[in-house]
Amino acid sequence: METKLVRIAEMARTNPGIRFTSLYHYLNEELLLECHSEMDGNKAIGIDGVTKGKYEENLKQNIEDLVKKLKTMSYRPLPVKRVYIPKGNGREKRPLGIVCYEDKIVEQGLNKILQAVFEPIFLDCSFGFRPKRGCHDALKKLNSLIEKNKVSYIVDADIKGFFNNVSHEWLIKFVEHKIADTNVIRLIKRLLKAGIIEEGSWKASEAGTPQGSIISPVLGNLYLHYTLDLWFDKVVTHTSRGQASMVRYADDAIFCFQYKDDAERFYTALKVRIAKFELEIAENKTKIIEFGRFAEENRARRGLGKPETFDFLGFTHYCDKSRQGKFRVKHKTSRKKFKTKVKEFTQWMKDNRHGNIHEIFNQVKVKLIGHYKYYGITDNSRMLSKYLFEVTKIIFKWLNRRSQKRSFDYGKFNKYLRVNPLPAPKIYVNIYG
Repeated sequence: METKLVRIAEMARTNPGIRFTSLYHYLNEELLLECHSEMDGNKAIGIDGVTKGKYEENLKQNIEDLVKKLKTMSYRPLPVKRVYIPKGNGREKRPLGIVCYEDKIVEQGLNKILQAVFEPIFLDCSFGFRPKRGCHDALKKLNSLIEKNKVSYIVDADIKGFFNNVSHEWLIKFVEHKIADTNVIRLIKRLLKAGIIEEGSWKASEAGTPQGSIISPVLGNLYLHYTLDLWFDKVVTHTSRGQASMVRYADDAIFCFQYKDDAERFYTALKVRIAKFELEIAENKTKIIEFGRFAEENRARRGLGKPETFDFLGFTHYCDKSRQGKFRVKHKTSRKKFKTKVKEFTQWMKDNRHGNIHEIFNQVKVKLIGHYKYYGITDNSRMLSKYLFEVTKIIFKWLNRRSQKRSFDYGKFNKYLRVNPLPAPKIYVNIYG
């Protein structure tokens, strides 16, 4: 099956005008069994209450029945259970869709097919939820664009509620650019129109792709590929007076321009462009700033202060110089993300403070290493150390609230830390590597 999918990807890459007319038959027992084996058994369960363990009690029969339903077009996905998780600011909540287990298997199979077809045509500026193209790759690309090109202005744009506002009609049109298999189109429509269960009541899903579903990232990338990426590549870069480039991770995008008038014209055109596809810019989160190699000198000449900063993928990007006095883009954990991470750890420590102290420390070590592996990039050592300091304070505070009696004084706590130290901050990602 892997060989067949690779062949599809190769055909899509070498023949840009091809439309695939026969893909549905790849949703067979072999592919669906493979998808089942890849599922995480610890994920939240959908409205049917079926877990991975329960499904595989009668796996062979369940997969056979599923394939039969797919072949006879009698497969009907169940509604998605909607829950809400806190956003980074701690005040708002983000909707999350929990799909039923069997529907996850189908989505995973369909996702493999869609990736094989569309991954070869996605542009180099796109990084979100694509194979071997993660957040750090997007940061490296952006860093290189700003430091090596004639970038003087940044448009930091945010699309308002992207995943909730994707037009199903436009999305299907985009899928049909490459896929002419009516059975695949029908399956995508059924998954999109399955509906939502919220607080026990069913709601129709007239727009959007459920955040949390397996096919949502590839469909989101597909939508923005035709809505934004191609337009920027074919139109904006060719009509701008100077250099123009972009980096996009899912629905977060940074646009780089040489001249201010290009940036302003682009921002005006961007609002019109995405409105055509039933999307909207969050104007309170979008800004045009002077940023780049010449920004500090130009602002000083006009009697202004240091260049403004912008946030992207959890990092604040700011203009600075290397030890040799050359221009550098530097990065540090954004204030918003830092506060969120500290708040999340505080809540976790509060909830788990009554456990075995050695087990608590083992889990804290895992959490710290996970934090370092994402935020441990070039120039961010200070914020990593600050996070470790905050974590240590939080541990001391909540271990002393396990009962009426204090568990530690500072001397005893520091002695325990010498015997069982927390991992020290470490830079895992060289932004120039």
